Amino acid sequence: MICGCLLLDTHVVAANTVTIYEQRSQSPDGIGKYYLGREIAKFMNHTGAGWLERPRREAEEQPSKIINALDLKPDNVVADIGAGTGYLSFRIAPILTEGKVLAVDIQPEMLEIIEFFQEEKNISNVETVLATPTDANLPPNSVDVALMVDAYHEFEYPQEVMQGIVKALKPGGKVVLAEYRGENPFIMIKRLHKMTQKQVCKEMQAVGLVWRETKNLLPQQHLMIFEKGLPDKKISKL
Repeated sequence: MICGCLLLDTHVVAANTVTIYEQRSQSPDGIGKYYLGREIAKFMNHTGAGWLERPRREAEEQPSKIINALDLKPDNVVADIGAGTGYLSFRIAPILTEGKVLAVDIQPEMLEIIEFFQEEKNISNVETVLATPTDANLPPNSVDVALMVDAYHEFEYPQEVMQGIVKALKPGGKVVLAEYRGENPFIMIKRLHKMTQKQVCKEMQAVGLVWRETKNLLPQQHLMIFEKGLPDKKISKL
């Protein structure tokens, strides 16, 4: 599938430099704050951490396919943004024999869970990073892959966070997002916790990222890959 939002409309850009976000009436699962036409979803509290570690997760979402699709090198640095309990961080870490995983979350309670698991599993190359709602707190030019799995749609300040992530990417670095498919009404996930490929593309484009590929290998989610750089000259439609 080809993403059709490789060039920004200059009128849209001009408008959004004045007002990035809009405040409207709040949906049951949203915060009433809109970004490029999308209402931002409420984030998962640490009290829901058990859902991230549910035994049926591999069967339902096949996250092992996400890890395989990253094509990681042993010396890579991977930022797991919105890491939660570290479910993916701890599965990525063994691949990075000379690298590391930066497990990033805004909730100290989630990072405490990761640190508990880290000691229990005796894994030394996972580092916890406490983020803020506006900043993933990553050093510039430090990350090969920034991974967000079912997390981006909950960012309260998506543009600011993504601008920081773009700065944190090394040359040739990638942003990889997994989001439940908003185009499919039969995926039984709350509406605001799904995103269409078109919407993801628009929001990544707004911070200078270029769509490179969507891997259609997951049962319910888009797996979308972006890089920073100049857009392609031609626009293709979805």
